[in-house]
Amino acid sequence: MSMEIIIVKTLHILSSTLLFGTGIGTAFYLLVSSWSRDAHVVASVARYVVIADWIFTATTIVFQPLSGIYLARLMGLSLLTPWLYWSIVLYLIAALCWLPVVWLQIRLRDIAIDAAARGVELPRSYASHLGCWAALGVPALFSFLAIFYLMVAKPALQG
Repeated sequence: MSMEIIIVKTLHILSSTLLFGTGIGTAFYLLVSSWSRDAHVVASVARYVVIADWIFTATTIVFQPLSGIYLARLMGLSLLTPWLYWSIVLYLIAALCWLPVVWLQIRLRDIAIDAAARGVELPRSYASHLGCWAALGVPALFSFLAIFYLMVAKPALQG
C-alpha cells in the first residue's frame, strides 16, 4: 500500500470519527439540556452546539466525500462497487438529514436565547422544532452506523 493511500485513508478515518463524534456529542448535549426546560441552560448549550456544528461537522461533511472519492480512485475502486455505492447512498441520506438539522439547531438556539432574555419558559414551538430535529437525527445516525459497517466489512452486496 502506498504512503499516499495510507495518509488519505488515515485522514478519511479521522474525519469520519470527528464527524460522527461531534454529531453524537452535540446531539446528546442539546437533547439533555432541552430536557431541563431551562431557557438559560438551553441557550448556552445551543450556542456551542451551533458553533461546533459549523467548525467540525460542516468541514468534515465536505471533506468526507472528497477524501473518500480520492481514496477510491487511488485504490482503483469503482464508485459502483456495491459496498462503496451503498455507503455513498447512505452518506447522501445522512447529509440530506443534516441540512435541515443545521437550520433547526439555529432556530432552537434563537428560540432559547429569546426566551432566556425575556425570562420566560421555552415556548411550544421549541418542543416541536426539537421533535423534528430528533426525528431527522435517527435516519442520519443509522445511516452512519451502516456506513461504518460497510467500510469495515466491505461485504459482497448486490449493486
